Amino acid sequence: MRRTSFAIRLAGFLLYVAGSTTTFAEITELGSRRELFVDHFLIEKLQNAKLKMHEPRREGVAIKFDKPWEGGFSCYFTVIKDGELYRMWYRGLPVAIKDGIGDSTCYAESKDGINWTKPNLGLFEVAGTRDNNVVFTDEPFAHNFSPFLDGRPKVSVDEKYKAVAGYMKGGLYAFKSPDGIHWSKMQPGPVFTNGIFDSQNVAFWSAAEKQYVCYYRTYKKFDGKGCRWISRTTSKDFINWDQDVDMEFGDTPPEELYTNGTHPYFRAPHIYIALAKRWFPGKVAVSAVEAKSLVDNPKYRNSSSDSIFMTTRGGNHYERSFLEAFIRPGSTAEDWIARDNTPALGVVPANAREMFIYRGSHYAQPSAHLARYTLRTDGFISVNAPYAGGELLTKPFKFSGGKLEINFATSAAGGVRVEIQDENGEPIPGYELADCPEMSGDEIDRVVAWTSGPDVHKLAEKIVRLRFVMKDADLYSLRFF
Repeated sequence: MRRTSFAIRLAGFLLYVAGSTTTFAEITELGSRRELFVDHFLIEKLQNAKLKMHEPRREGVAIKFDKPWEGGFSCYFTVIKDGELYRMWYRGLPVAIKDGIGDSTCYAESKDGINWTKPNLGLFEVAGTRDNNVVFTDEPFAHNFSPFLDGRPKVSVDEKYKAVAGYMKGGLYAFKSPDGIHWSKMQPGPVFTNGIFDSQNVAFWSAAEKQYVCYYRTYKKFDGKGCRWISRTTSKDFINWDQDVDMEFGDTPPEELYTNGTHPYFRAPHIYIALAKRWFPGKVAVSAVEAKSLVDNPKYRNSSSDSIFMTTRGGNHYERSFLEAFIRPGSTAEDWIARDNTPALGVVPANAREMFIYRGSHYAQPSAHLARYTLRTDGFISVNAPYAGGELLTKPFKFSGGKLEINFATSAAGGVRVEIQDENGEPIPGYELADCPEMSGDEIDRVVAWTSGPDVHKLAEKIVRLRFVMKDADLYSLRFF
């Protein structure tokens, strides 16, 4: 009797699973983390809606590279917000062909991310003086020294900051610092050698993967021609690194990616954003006469670059939702020459509503500087619905928390409403579309409410979907809390 009853229950359960619209493998455990619509991770269906990329707004010059040890070939910038202080490291290099003043790693800081100072640190003599902002001079590592603030739990105080640097066949070396100013090697030799490394190689502690991750320069051949590529490796201790893998970009054309700029997004660190420099050698936008008047070194006259946006959630895949430029070169001839337009590593918060992005401008020219850009918080890509209206249906997921928060913007004519459905797409009573008053406005952290209020505790840890009905609106992110 018991065996028969169990068999009936098992058969019924299997029939239920077979007939269900979802499987256990498809259920995303969202928890309380923030999700951005920078890819299709959470999107099951868009109806009369689409993903829309938003271009940052240029705000002006952040830093001029006007010191004798800096100059036109200053590059490979890293920006970190450490508590209330913005900190920046970058390569100083006056000339491409060294004539006595080589690479140095320079340091600047700011209280607001807008006004930057270059402290006189007195650590190294460069260009005949110790009154400078240089924190590192070791060749060849100062060429592409790339620091990060180590977020690993219980990291030693003398390793609060780490960095990677290396060049060509010499390999990648590991460095540490207690304060971001005083640096030392973590071991005499390289920690990783399988790469080219002649770019800004980047590393960080991934809280999502619980390991260190490094993205670095390699080359890959297409039709017999070498193309600058990105590879990845991982480590548990920052010294011993695993087998590397080439990154892949899905069904996209191979392009020369000069830098990768990959790092965890500060409001959703399980999503790594990558602001990469895309380089077009030999593509000239100015006349030869104008190019010669702008750039002394003929090697740096015949190319154009722009900045692209990619994401990855770990593994060896970059998502390129858009092949178009994230930031175009600019409006002047100086922006369209040399190996210009290198994005800084590090998108940082400006205030509750905006983020700062930095990018090198006028490379190899006397007017070389770092420019500052602003962008809406979470505002890289949105789900956009036109005036005629559109819908987004998410994939099934589970969440933790008791309220739903969205980052959205509408026109005065527009609006957003949210419906919570069960795993089979049926509206849940009390959370139907008719129960959700239309939301209009421009808010980073709007809490969604239905007729009964904002509380969704009783749905936590159950399989649900979200249906967004939108008109002339952009949806940037969501999270439960």
